[in-house]
Amino acid sequence: MSSRNQPPFRADHVGSLLRPAALIGARARRAAGEIAAPELRAVEDEAIRHAVELQEEAGLDGVTDGEYRRTFFHVDFLERIAGVKVTQGSYKVQFRGAKRDVDFSPPVLSVVGRLARPAGGIAVDDFIFLRETTTRTAKLCLPSPSMLHFRGGRGGIDATAYPEIEDFFDDLARIYREEIADLARAGLTYLQLDDTNLAYLCDPAHRARVQAIGEDPDRLPAIYARLISESLRDRPPGMVASIHLCRGNFRSSWVAEGGYDPVAEVLFNETDVDAFFLEYDDARSGGFEPLRFVPANKMVVLGLITTKDPTLEAKDDLKRRIDQAARHLPLDNLCLSPQCGFSSTVHGNELSEAQEIAKLRLVVETAREVWG
Repeated sequence: MSSRNQPPFRADHVGSLLRPAALIGARARRAAGEIAAPELRAVEDEAIRHAVELQEEAGLDGVTDGEYRRTFFHVDFLERIAGVKVTQGSYKVQFRGAKRDVDFSPPVLSVVGRLARPAGGIAVDDFIFLRETTTRTAKLCLPSPSMLHFRGGRGGIDATAYPEIEDFFDDLARIYREEIADLARAGLTYLQLDDTNLAYLCDPAHRARVQAIGEDPDRLPAIYARLISESLRDRPPGMVASIHLCRGNFRSSWVAEGGYDPVAEVLFNETDVDAFFLEYDDARSGGFEPLRFVPANKMVVLGLITTKDPTLEAKDDLKRRIDQAARHLPLDNLCLSPQCGFSSTVHGNELSEAQEIAKLRLVVETAREVWG
């Protein structure tokens, strides 16, 4: 089997990293009005330089900014689209963890007017800084466009602004295409969309919640596959697009479970991406059998190493699980990563930076031993 000099890399990672204390403090001071935006950005810049160095020293070829300019992996991007409103407290979630359960009310996004992309774009300047800071491949993580629909469904989208739901999906996909076009001109070659919704649709409890708000959980995978594909439709040939499926990642806890079976055939065959980052760090993600639906020209990055617990996995166990996955998809179509980021929100998972680095090095070392 061969190593890879293009994304996804044999040793890859999902994107977010633990926030340094100085960055968390600066963000709090900015929220309190104690410092101006340029001062916060200077702290972010310095933290990102450290994050880049950390990833390069760990041996990773794809380098992110750690999502250090965001509070939540999705909200900070989507709230900058005109017509999107953020509210707090109306959506309660119980995250489940190995040590304890965590109750949390994440921000809720709703659409209150016609969608429009801000002048100058949303993530373009952030990407340019990353690209200029690393000698490796600069990888940008954006929330999946489906994140603007799933929690509220049709009820979260103003019927006056969008009498026809298809017009909402069309506008949203167009905004993503415009953003991606500007990112491509800025040099982006590796894009990842982060999507919790398709994995939530593998969980009977979340499927029931979807039905309760008037949506059809059997239809949503195809709707989201089309939305994502339309969003990526005009990407240039040199840009690799991937999608990461997540079952919740907040302070070392999770919110959904269930194998990929309910969404696998549509996900793998109707979503126009080049690679899938799939959570497989424990039994709640099910078995590898759904990988049989992955087309021969697509890659799967196996998220076998957990970011929710500091304990290092044994290399022999990781290799055994890679062998199990390779019974359903050729080894040459597989890569390795942690199951999620280390800090999908500013709160971070419950491990130290040293433990985070050890996890990333484990990914790199194991991948080299498996693929060379």
